[in-house]
Amino acid sequence: MVLLYNIGIFIFLIAVRGAALFNEKARLFVKGRKHWAEQLQMKVDREASYIWFHCASLGEFEQGRPVIEEIKKLYPYYKIALSFFSPSGYEIRKNYDGADLVCYLPPDTRKNARQFLDILKPEKAFFVKYEFWFHFISELNRQNIPLYIVSAIFRENQLFFKNTPWGLWYRKMLFSFERIFIQNEKSADLLKSIGITKFTIAGDTRFDRVAAIAGSAKQFPDVEKFRGNQPTVIAGSTWKPDEELLAAFINNSKNIKFIIAPHEVSPANINRIHQLLKKRVISYSKAQNSDLSSYDVLIIDSIGILSSLYQYGTLAYIGGGFGVGIHNILEAATFRLPIIFGPNYQKFQEAVELVEQKGAFSIQNESGLNAALGELLHDKTKLKNASEVCRKYVEKNVGSTKLIINKVFNS
Repeated sequence: MVLLYNIGIFIFLIAVRGAALFNEKARLFVKGRKHWAEQLQMKVDREASYIWFHCASLGEFEQGRPVIEEIKKLYPYYKIALSFFSPSGYEIRKNYDGADLVCYLPPDTRKNARQFLDILKPEKAFFVKYEFWFHFISELNRQNIPLYIVSAIFRENQLFFKNTPWGLWYRKMLFSFERIFIQNEKSADLLKSIGITKFTIAGDTRFDRVAAIAGSAKQFPDVEKFRGNQPTVIAGSTWKPDEELLAAFINNSKNIKFIIAPHEVSPANINRIHQLLKKRVISYSKAQNSDLSSYDVLIIDSIGILSSLYQYGTLAYIGGGFGVGIHNILEAATFRLPIIFGPNYQKFQEAVELVEQKGAFSIQNESGLNAALGELLHDKTKLKNASEVCRKYVEKNVGSTKLIINKVFNS
């Protein structure tokens, strides 16, 4: 099985190098790993004690971040090393000041894993949510470095739970973790069914992150001026199918403000959204010295501010549900906003639970969107009830980070 795994890694690397000829993300993947050992040697402080966090990409980083920052606060004598698999995580967070060292994870080979750990010499290692790299896990075990996984969630269709030769081999990796911090009871039942006992139901660290964001949200007086006293729909991380549905509703609406923060903020995409709208619309970058109160739609053509903008909303529409899956809904929920999204949300536990509790609403098409928005905007009781569901849901689920820290450092 190890041979097959190594062949798979080799084929993947060949494919990525081929894709790098015409794909920017693949190019960054390859370029970022050139001379990785020399780069890591230069970054490492030989006198320091490191704790290593590894995240696949940006979403996993946001789950690991509360744990990183709590460790930095409680145990400042440790330095934090943070690695990413994906360029979309590394390129955005390579200057993250909560880590003392940020790098790419080298390809998962036996040689690379041994060399990486020999250079870094971490005292503890944390993988976030989904990361299972055989050679790194094996080498951590060989060097007696405790390995934890945080905010993990398991499903029946994963390889770990299949009684095939490949599944049984893959399953062995789970026994290598010092402790597995999982999100829910279903994951606990699955782990127990294959004999894993070293787990703790700790919930999702993202709740701690969004609660912290809400507590220190930036203020935007210009956005507040734009909103005035009117109901405001905030559409976050939208894609083309989302924007086309929203545009139809916006163009027929009255006395409602809309803030659209698209996932893609290129000038061409921002211009495309402008063309869809028949209302008075302005981009955020051009909002200075304008009478924003006279506009109906504000398009956010920059990144990094959406999580704070939700404080100005009446309700939220979260994009991605007509694609591979919805984006982060917790940032809106923490500001008590009822949430609407497309049909592809089943892989996200918080979305499933909020739909069941009627704090969030899934729509299939334009008529569904019109009905959901219309009800929430015009039925104050339904809006208030949905808002209260979101508030209670977030408050109930905070505290994962402290539970993890206590278990790791005080057990």
